[in-house]
Amino acid sequence: MPSRTALLMLVALTSGFALSSAFRTVAAILAAPLQSEFVLSPQALGLFAATFHFSFGAMQLFMGIGIDLYGVRRTILAAFPLCIAGALLSALAPGFGLLVLGQALIGVGCAPAFLVCTVFIARHFAPQRFAAMSGVAMALGTLGMLFTGTPLAWLVQQWSWRAGFWVLALMALLAWLWIWRTVHEPAGHGAQNGARESVREAVLRFAALFTLAHTWGIVVLGAVSYAALISLRGLWLGPMLIERHGFSLVQSGNVALALSLVALCGPLLFGRIDPGPAARRRWIVACTLLMGLLFATMALLHSAWLDVACMLATGLLSGYLILQYADVRAAYPAALTGRAMAVFTMAMFLGVAAMQWFTGWVASLAKEQAAADPFMAVMASIAALLVLAALGFRLLPQPPRDTGAG
Repeated sequence: MPSRTALLMLVALTSGFALSSAFRTVAAILAAPLQSEFVLSPQALGLFAATFHFSFGAMQLFMGIGIDLYGVRRTILAAFPLCIAGALLSALAPGFGLLVLGQALIGVGCAPAFLVCTVFIARHFAPQRFAAMSGVAMALGTLGMLFTGTPLAWLVQQWSWRAGFWVLALMALLAWLWIWRTVHEPAGHGAQNGARESVREAVLRFAALFTLAHTWGIVVLGAVSYAALISLRGLWLGPMLIERHGFSLVQSGNVALALSLVALCGPLLFGRIDPGPAARRRWIVACTLLMGLLFATMALLHSAWLDVACMLATGLLSGYLILQYADVRAAYPAALTGRAMAVFTMAMFLGVAAMQWFTGWVASLAKEQAAADPFMAVMASIAALLVLAALGFRLLPQPPRDTGAG
């Protein structure tokens, strides 16, 4: 496939990932108006934010199989309309129950959004370019978070939180049309070696990944590292700045926008400085521990400027997720790329769902105990989880040196 054609297709695919990034971070700005309209507790707010990620993560098994059996184009075009339907349902929801159902539909529709990008890169670009190209894709996809900063805050302030979902539904429709028009795969990319597996065989091969000892270290870290960023940017950033430091909705939106802009640079930076297989895992452990330190600082030092600085630093550091994807790419044979990426992505987003629910429970518990600042408990719990995940990744079995991934 010509390189220019592949790049154009990749950019079209990242439009779906950009919308996924927007949907998964709306709670940070919508938290206050949703709490006001539906009288939500912190635990209910955590459930709202977690529902997208739970449905997103739970569908990775099926999306990975779909990509391996039917190809990137068919999988994303079949799933993404559910995202549009979920956004419309959320905009019209008369109560909290239908709002949560809308989030579940959005999560299912967005489930293949980044997975199709990573598999497309693995199939159409040289292995040594995987980290760099994934960094470009993630940076482009992160553009979706720009909308859920100042623009969404302004939109909510001028009209309502429902207007945000109407706009996102329209943007999702445009992304689907772009992918439909642009992305086409050569024959043979929907099946391995010309013979299509049955769904049962595909599920068994997917499950077999969990029998490999080195999968568990990858899953443990994947379930926590990205969850820490999204729990901050997608849920707690707005409430923390508003309640702890007295920021307005638009001011907290400005911080969210700045974090998103910084997060654009992280994947590009780490994609370019990828140290290679020999040192990559040491870098991953060091970056995870440093992120834990940033969250511990936000927990213990109640300073507005320091909190904002740590948030921005977290956004930049989050780009090391690209090194984790490169580690997964190198840890399994090429024939298992789709399913290996799906396992990792499933761990990431089920981890986000679990962390957002868990931190919502932590915040509610802290308020019940009459804690002056429940965000200290939230940030401290995330910091502890990051340290434990880094230890698990380091101490659990490592991948074999030669997997045939190249």
